[in-house]
Amino acid sequence: MTKTALICGSLAFDKIMQYHGRFGDTLLADQLHRVNVSFLVPTLRTEYGGCAANIAYNLKQLGGEPLMMGTLGQDGGDYLKRMQEQGLETRGIRTIPEAYTAQCFVTADQDNNQINAFHPGAMEYSNQNNVADQGAIRVAIISPDGRDGMIKHARDCAEQKVPFMFDPGQQLPMFSGEELITFIDQASYLACNDYEFEMVMDRTGLSHADIAARLEALIITRGEAGSDIYANGEHIKIPAVTATNVVDPTGCGDAYRAGLLFGITNDLDWATSGRIASLLGAIKIASAGGQNHHFTPQEFDAQFEQAFGSKFR
Repeated sequence: MTKTALICGSLAFDKIMQYHGRFGDTLLADQLHRVNVSFLVPTLRTEYGGCAANIAYNLKQLGGEPLMMGTLGQDGGDYLKRMQEQGLETRGIRTIPEAYTAQCFVTADQDNNQINAFHPGAMEYSNQNNVADQGAIRVAIISPDGRDGMIKHARDCAEQKVPFMFDPGQQLPMFSGEELITFIDQASYLACNDYEFEMVMDRTGLSHADIAARLEALIITRGEAGSDIYANGEHIKIPAVTATNVVDPTGCGDAYRAGLLFGITNDLDWATSGRIASLLGAIKIASAGGQNHHFTPQEFDAQFEQAFGSKFR
């Protein structure tokens, strides 16, 4: 059986700017109805991001077989080349000539308050991709992407009988309660952080037990408190792994999901899969950006044994 994991989701550039002052010293509370301000940002860096690429990057380093399905714009050539040089399978990536690659513009002040702007660009064309065109798939994940694309790819997976993980992330507010229930009923797995899961329950009107009963596994991450996996009538507590250094949380959730996909494609139990995911998140947080940490499968295995006192392969 194939071990290929189809990663449906965004491909994006993150433009990160640092303002050396405080926004509060410039933004006047009684004048917010007519803001016209400019912030000098002497520090600017571009990071390669997007949920699909972040997940695939981590899964590949683990020794998994990710296949991305997403969209780049006219400015995505260097990104595509970078992924290919990393050995990532890119045949499921479509280039949209009339659009720019999705981009997030982040300006942070010295207190780490942020003002963000997001341009979806080519991501809005993700519904042009088809799951059926991607060949044999063991499991898929529907991660944040264009709204229509997420709906279509979930439906595609259901029609192709491909089990998939629904990971709504920051796109969750775009869906109605009825649409979220459809996603849950089509999916085999649901992965959310604790805040997102509260929103899912609020929008759908379903209880925790109702949602878990409709899925093979419900995964809820809780930051430093670890995570919870509800599967086969069991509640599995996954401990958080202490990071060697806390640098940047960007992409930690994507790293966690890569660990879950590795476990599914290798038929591991949920306790082991959750621990792999937890360790991946701790490794990622020690580096800036979503794709700048490096490890070999052998190095990861050694860290796993050190963290949990056992081996998984």
